[in-house]
This record gives sequence, structure tokens and C-alpha cells, in this order.
Amino acid sequence: MKMTEKEFDENFVQTLDAFLVSMAESSDVDLDKFYTMTCLLENLRFFSPVLYGALKDSHKK
Repeated sequence: MKMTEKEFDENFVQTLDAFLVSMAESSDVDLDKFYTMTCLLENLRFFSPVLYGALKDSHKK
């Protein structure tokens, strides 16, 4: 199945959001670590085009 960059971006954001919701709903997660992870994932979101390009290039080889 081939995925466009827009589809990849939407799925990537949805996955990151689901991960954050899961962490937020867990009572075992330390609040300070949650905020740190939230910042990390928010920054990772901006690298979606780079990740898409890397994955696309790896399938060409």
C-alpha cells in the first residue's frame, strides 16, 4: 500500500495524539515526565516530512 505524504502526516499525528492520550490517562505516569514527553512528541511532529522522505527512500532500494 502506498501512502501519500499527507496521509502519512495525518496518521503520524493521530498516532502521536493517541500515545499522549494514553499517557495522560495512566495514573502511573509521572507528571514531570509527561510534560517532557509531550514537548518531545510535539517537536517530533515537525519532522513528519523528513520521516516520510526517509521511509519513501528506503522502499526504493
